[in-house]
Amino acid sequence: MLQAPDPLDADPEETAEWREAFLALVATQGPERARHMLQELARLARSQRVGWQPGWNTPYVNTVGVAEQGVFPGDLAIEERLGSIIRWNALAMVVRANQAYGELGGHIASYASAADLFESGFNHFFRAREGLGEGQHRGDLVFFQPHSAPGVYARAFLEGKLSEQDLMHFRQELTAPAAGARGLSSYPHPWLMPDFWQFPTGSMGIGPISSIYHARFMRYLTHRNLLDCGGRKVWGVFGDGEMDEPESTSALTLASREGLDNLVWVVNCNLQRLDGPVRGNGRIIDELERLFAGAGWNVIKLVWGSDWDGLFARDLTGALARALEGTVDGQMQTFAAKDGRFNRDNFFGQNPELAALAQGMTDEQIDRLKRGGHDLVKIHAAYAAASAHKGQPTVILAHTKKGYGMGTSGQGKMTTHSQKKLDGADLIEFRNRFNLPLSDEQATSLAFYKPAEDSAEMQYLRSHRQQLGGYLPRRETACEALPVPPIASYAQFALQAAGKEMSTTMAFVRMLTGLLKDATLGPRIVPIVADEARTFGMANLFKQIGIYSSVGQRYAPEDIGSVLAYREALDGQILEEGISEAGAIASWTAAATSYSVHGLAMLPFYIYYSMFGFQRVGDAIWAAADQRARGFLLGATSGRTTLGGEGLQHQDGTSHLVAATIPNCKAYDPAYAGEMAVIVDAGMREMVTEQRDVFYYVTLMNENYAQPDLPEGAAEGVLRGCYIFNSWKRLSDKRERPISSKEITLLGSGAILTEVVKAAELLAAEGIEVTVLSVTSWSELARDGQACERRALAGEAEPGVPWLTQQLAATSGPVIAATDYVRAVPESVRGIVPPGRRYLTLGTDGFGRSDTRAALRSYFGVDAASIVRAALGCLAR
Repeated sequence: MLQAPDPLDADPEETAEWREAFLALVATQGPERARHMLQELARLARSQRVGWQPGWNTPYVNTVGVAEQGVFPGDLAIEERLGSIIRWNALAMVVRANQAYGELGGHIASYASAADLFESGFNHFFRAREGLGEGQHRGDLVFFQPHSAPGVYARAFLEGKLSEQDLMHFRQELTAPAAGARGLSSYPHPWLMPDFWQFPTGSMGIGPISSIYHARFMRYLTHRNLLDCGGRKVWGVFGDGEMDEPESTSALTLASREGLDNLVWVVNCNLQRLDGPVRGNGRIIDELERLFAGAGWNVIKLVWGSDWDGLFARDLTGALARALEGTVDGQMQTFAAKDGRFNRDNFFGQNPELAALAQGMTDEQIDRLKRGGHDLVKIHAAYAAASAHKGQPTVILAHTKKGYGMGTSGQGKMTTHSQKKLDGADLIEFRNRFNLPLSDEQATSLAFYKPAEDSAEMQYLRSHRQQLGGYLPRRETACEALPVPPIASYAQFALQAAGKEMSTTMAFVRMLTGLLKDATLGPRIVPIVADEARTFGMANLFKQIGIYSSVGQRYAPEDIGSVLAYREALDGQILEEGISEAGAIASWTAAATSYSVHGLAMLPFYIYYSMFGFQRVGDAIWAAADQRARGFLLGATSGRTTLGGEGLQHQDGTSHLVAATIPNCKAYDPAYAGEMAVIVDAGMREMVTEQRDVFYYVTLMNENYAQPDLPEGAAEGVLRGCYIFNSWKRLSDKRERPISSKEITLLGSGAILTEVVKAAELLAAEGIEVTVLSVTSWSELARDGQACERRALAGEAEPGVPWLTQQLAATSGPVIAATDYVRAVPESVRGIVPPGRRYLTLGTDGFGRSDTRAALRSYFGVDAASIVRAALGCLAR
């Protein structure tokens, strides 16, 4: 190839000699020797402080050259016909829904751009689970671009997994059953379609980070000899605009550091966000190449289709490559939206060399020049190269057109993302573009099309999926139940604490230590911390079970002689994720869904400062709930007054409020170790023995105080949300108090229950009869009340009496509730307080402050003195 003159080259003749010498080296000794020489020159340049390093960007062409792409193993014509049919059915499904119900929404353009990327995976790469037996492939993990869900439904229709009626009820989950159909959720939602979708990806950025930690968790299972995940891949198809989300890119270095060559991302670079270009004034593919290569990923650029091969071969001056290098994405989008004549005049017409390349091509041929993400041969070559690559995760940057094939109505338009309706002419144009066997009437009426069962297309589709283990997506839950050891074997110290002082955090760690020793359940426990294991008293576990590291431990730790020495190991059990709550919750999700993803039940315990949970990564927790996670989240140093010196942002007053909004999250705020033991025991049995799709959020405190024995018969109340902890009917010197009409009931939870008990003792000394209820879960009490109310509204003869109402029936007087959380938490049960009882709530509304616990509790009005004042005020009124 002739090289254009460089105006900055001081000695072109010498440059030509260097160039020729290098080309001779490649020709005679091969690329490996050439790479070695380049690395040596780069090393010399650094040592001489030349101030140069290689750029991260490679030429704007395909990484896999024509010579390396191999022979396409499928029937190209049949795959193109199948892809066209699926495209049509996806479009018909969305447009039908919006013609009938304009507010339903839906997306056409995203799948139109990604269809061939999906189909290549379905036909050749995405493996399904064959079973759980020895030697059977347990399936690849595939994270689907959420806006492309219509295309996945359209393929499932051809496969027989969904009916025509199902397709007619896209985004109509409530009305579908009346028509004998299942409603199809807007995006991948396992909670809504539990036998279909595996991974929720509809919240941008959650899918990418989750895929990385799922790939790492597969290595964890393998290295701990729990399950051989070799030969399995994690595939993620994501959008280029989605890469703007911090979660999308926050864990890239973890993937490369761990050498996750079981991970392949396909980034659909259709160059458009919702409103316009992703990088209108630059090139997103170049930017992402720099990002991923710099993070240590293997980058495969899939930019141009096969029709461009001839143009590049004839481009002896490099004019085409230079023109493409000089075209920003905003202009490339314009080329996508315009026809062949426009592209001839405005792209190929830039200079005589380009014009000469386009000679002999019709305007239609120019219009149909494919980008790489629409060429099945090129896609297969890129996927095959990614699958074969070792030692690094791989990203395929696939160049596509948003709204591909939608013609003048949608292809490459600024409004493409919002395109939900097409008129008759547009539909006929789409039919013609993809040679669909539909009449004009069928096209304009949006008739779904399914080839005959014995057709070549259907036989091809079925045979290829059979070779890959079956149909995808498919979520399975077959999993062996795990027995839970008797509670006395690991928590007797908590049930019969006999007044010993300890924090509930320390009690939890002691329980966890005992559980890890159980021969059956112990190996399945996954302790997870962000970066606070020593803070939470877990350092003793370092030697006992080790911290997982994919390379073991290559150093002698500073504290090697200590009984609490830091120990990393290939078979380590603790996942210590560093200062990354997003990463830790992604790890927790991978472990908490292992029962469905891998057919192997694991039980994760993720302990963290509670304000860095729902407050910081609440969307990721919601996605875990959608994925039907099973595990424990432990919010430590919870409440607004327990982390005394930290201040405004570091004091959690809202986590129980947010937890209550997640239907399958059971949230508890135990004050005592015995209460927590009952909760942990019940949670384990519910999740790994009974295999119910719930997860538990349990808050812990770092405050040491006397731990009482769990009262006889209190376990039911602990789990249902409250129980009568104690009643004060005598004076402090044990004399019978005078008969008095002054009675009051106090409710408290978590850190503030100890203040409630102090207040009760002070009130009793004043001759007031006090009953204290320990509230372990405000949200469980509220849900119980709501359930009773629903049954009553439905006209059931026996709707039941809420548990809190039953417990309060045994008490008298005004009711005062105090918590370490905002008042909205105890306010959630106001509706089930017995009629006629005054109900006053005390909480920690507002911003946190830095001070001692005592000062903070006084400031927020939740200490014993404040509770006493509130009680006396209620009695006086």
